Amino acid sequence: MPNHRSAFAVGTTLPGLGRADIDRAEPQLAGKVVRTPVIRSDQLDALCGARLWLKAENLQRGGSFKVRGALLAVEELAAAGSHGVIAQSTGNHAIAVALAARARGLPTLIALPTDAPPAKVRRIREARAQVVFAGTTLAERLAAVGELQELHGYDVVDPYESPHVVAGQGTATAELLAQAAAEGVRLDTVVVPIGGGSALAGACLAAAGHGAAVVGAEPTAVPAFTAALRAGEPVTVSARHTIADGLRPDRIGALPFSLAAREAARVLTVSEEAIAEALRAALLRARLLVEPAAATALAGALEYAAGPGRGTDIGVLLSGGNVEPSLVAALLAESAPAPRPLAG
Repeated sequence: MPNHRSAFAVGTTLPGLGRADIDRAEPQLAGKVVRTPVIRSDQLDALCGARLWLKAENLQRGGSFKVRGALLAVEELAAAGSHGVIAQSTGNHAIAVALAARARGLPTLIALPTDAPPAKVRRIREARAQVVFAGTTLAERLAAVGELQELHGYDVVDPYESPHVVAGQGTATAELLAQAAAEGVRLDTVVVPIGGGSALAGACLAAAGHGAAVVGAEPTAVPAFTAALRAGEPVTVSARHTIADGLRPDRIGALPFSLAAREAARVLTVSEEAIAEALRAALLRARLLVEPAAATALAGALEYAAGPGRGTDIGVLLSGGNVEPSLVAALLAESAPAPRPLAG
């Protein structure tokens, strides 16, 4: 009979998460994740009129900050005797879970959307996880996870509802705040991208008592958190196409919403054009190759900094760098000046 024991089953929430959970998570992750650098760019600062502190999680193991939460969750399950793990994701959480599970010798099943980026699918398979494609919506992936759990009895590592995942993701913001403080700077604001909400919730936990406002940025095409705030609870939105594939969940997680709805200072919706321009700016002005989800946070920070009274020092969580080379080439080509005709 399948084993349904899982501290991280879909729909599970744990109340009472706080900054202490980040403080416990950081030593657990020490030596297992990269303490990624914080990058400054004079050109970006000049563009927005503020000092931006870019947390380069595109340089993290697995190519994104998601490895932080995945490691905490998988190690907890492994210690409890797990026989295997299941995860659903649009890509980066799946890569992170596959890497964490491989390190513990656990078989891994991953439910992905049918149009998941090939580069992310390849990285998941390189980590020896088995991929199952399930529609294009969050509901379809969750249904696939339920079926896989019934069949195999493995434990679920949910990207939104696991308190270990949320705490792990929050360590990225905690590091950013500490790295700025080491330079004698107290950040006024931290801007993070919003997909299922674990980055935003983790940032809220990390910033507690620090004085930094937490601002979320999500694609205008998938305004899941904005819609949830209006409804007072998570709701499913009608998602349109976005190049920010990592921010495609059409419903904010219940646990992240319960935290971020109280603590986040603001949510910004970002157009596809602004996301593309921010990706180009990160590459050409800061020499950082990031994926569109990370560029969404940068675009939000550039917009936010332009407003009055927003402070002088803004942290930005550049969440990952797993981007399709063809997309980068296309976006760079769009910004390139037209060639001049050769003299006859």
